[in-house]
Amino acid sequence: MENLKNVAPIEDFNWDAYENGEAVTSASHEDLEKAYDGTLNKVNDREVVDGTVIAMNKREVVVNIGYKSDGIIPLNEFRYNPDLKVGDTVEVYIENQEDKKGQLVLSHRKARATRSWDRVNAALENEEIIKGFIKCRTKGGMIVDVFGIEAFLPGSQIDVKPIRDYDVFVGKTMEFKVVKINQEFKNVVVSHKALIEAELEQQKKEIIGKLEKGQVLEGTVKNITSYGVFIDLGGVDGLIHITDLSWGRVSDPKEVVELDQKLNVVILDFDDEKKRIALGLKQLTPHPWDALDTDLKVGDKVNGKVVVMADYGAFIEIAAGVEGLIHVSEMSWSQHLRSAQDFMKVGDEVEAVVLTLDREERKMSLGIKQLKQDPWETIEEKYPVGSKHTAKVRNFTNFGVFVEIEEGVDGLIHISDLSWTKKVKHPSEFTQIGADIEVQVLEIDKENRRLSLGHKQLEENPWDVFETVFTVGSVHEGTIIEMLDKGAVVALPYGVEGFATPKHLVKEDGAQAQLDEKLEFKVIEFNKDAKRIILSHSRIFEDVAKAEERAEKKASSGAKKSSNSGKREDSPMIQNQAASTTLGDFDALAALKEQLEGKK
Repeated sequence: MENLKNVAPIEDFNWDAYENGEAVTSASHEDLEKAYDGTLNKVNDREVVDGTVIAMNKREVVVNIGYKSDGIIPLNEFRYNPDLKVGDTVEVYIENQEDKKGQLVLSHRKARATRSWDRVNAALENEEIIKGFIKCRTKGGMIVDVFGIEAFLPGSQIDVKPIRDYDVFVGKTMEFKVVKINQEFKNVVVSHKALIEAELEQQKKEIIGKLEKGQVLEGTVKNITSYGVFIDLGGVDGLIHITDLSWGRVSDPKEVVELDQKLNVVILDFDDEKKRIALGLKQLTPHPWDALDTDLKVGDKVNGKVVVMADYGAFIEIAAGVEGLIHVSEMSWSQHLRSAQDFMKVGDEVEAVVLTLDREERKMSLGIKQLKQDPWETIEEKYPVGSKHTAKVRNFTNFGVFVEIEEGVDGLIHISDLSWTKKVKHPSEFTQIGADIEVQVLEIDKENRRLSLGHKQLEENPWDVFETVFTVGSVHEGTIIEMLDKGAVVALPYGVEGFATPKHLVKEDGAQAQLDEKLEFKVIEFNKDAKRIILSHSRIFEDVAKAEERAEKKASSGAKKSSNSGKREDSPMIQNQAASTTLGDFDALAALKEQLEGKK
């Protein structure tokens, strides 16, 4: 009690008034109200003022503007500013000083909108860095809330590197620069890329200034194309061409690298302004040729995979980055012009023999036919002269047929060796490409790797028989099967053909023989070696007429002799001989004439 201070009561305090609930001071109620109002800000509806955040939770922000009551604003109006905290000054729009509950009604969104156009123009003019809230995606970019205005952020202006997923930016607050304003349509374009370009440009200058050929740098895979990979070296881009990704063949760069992968690269080259930088990845590892087995030599067998095909050959990868060419001529002992695709395809596993090896030039040629024996080494044993075989027709020429008995063993059947009897004008009349044909080996040309073959030799020569049948002077029935300028081809018995010139086709009545007409023909020439029979129809009746004429001459000659018998007597023997010869000739000619007339 002793520590308590004695406080003197107010001398003029009205205890009666206090007891009755009346004013307790000498000041009037009006005076007190005036004094209270003097401590508050004067505010008007639809006015923008600054306020202070005095409290906030997950849904609302409480703002004091120095008025008799505080205002409450939804937190989502501050989405653009996730760093908002108690004590921050914010602008608010006074919608109503007092609602039905006596509550001050404020809006931050409307306050921003009221001042937004002035602010965004000022930001463009002053190159000011401003904050914005990315609301959603749109065609070609994003919609950004800047000062309450919906601004457009093009996809190309989000970052310096290409953006693959726009959705990750939705709901984020980022810094921007205003890059364009259309005053007429009140369109605003903002950029985030512009903020970092200046910083990157400085970094870029520093990096480019230090670039040297052969320098190894760490980079990040920024983009993958069909022809190569773009690497971000820290603000500077370089390209690894597809051929510089690996010592082996690469069909798709994605086989070697993936997006955002960090890797070491070597600088191969760059232009004077260092805008185009060529990078290499494979150069950081030894060349496979340098690691090739030192014992590998010509004649050795190797295994590999076909990586590239061309008409002229196939490239075989026997180790990553080590390839050899099998030329098409080394794929088969056959001399036929063929494509390498007839023998193999990309992806095939093949065994081959090393034909040439140049380690300095890093070139190698291979062959697969060497794995088989050359058929021409033992040609006399396998295909001796006189042996018979089945061959396949490969090609025609005007003078014969090219055939293949087996792969690598070719032969020619001359057109004259196709048939004993048929006159073949072109081999296509006798056989066809791809057909099988029986042959006999006539001659071996080992130097030119070619056999002379025959087909008709498999049968006996019918001309040995024809020689005894179609003797000169013999008469045979024939049919005209073809009319030519120089004469007619006549089909004779036994499948043989003869030829008659126009003058030998004249009939007894003077008419010319016609196609398909069947007549008697006399053989006037037979050439076994040339297989030629020359015929005549007109010679038949011409010879009869001549024989009759000769007989008449002889008869008239005999009559004269008998009239002169008084002058000279012949012996009876001589007379009888002449008469018998004459009569015999007549009898023979008469019989032949009757025979011809009977046939007609």
